[in-house]
Amino acid sequence: MVFATRAKALRAVMRYIEGFYNRRRLHSANGYRTPWEVHTEYLDRQQAA
Repeated sequence: MVFATRAKALRAVMRYIEGFYNRRRLHSANGYRTPWEVHTEYLDRQQAA
């Protein structure tokens, strides 16, 4: 993939990191759950309190 500018390349990398890698990747520190699962569990607990 070739990008016209560094800014466009940076945006593409950030989209990948935020959209796929961080939300879908299982993390051992989170009990092998995705960050999104941990986040929604946290929000549910906040609403219940």
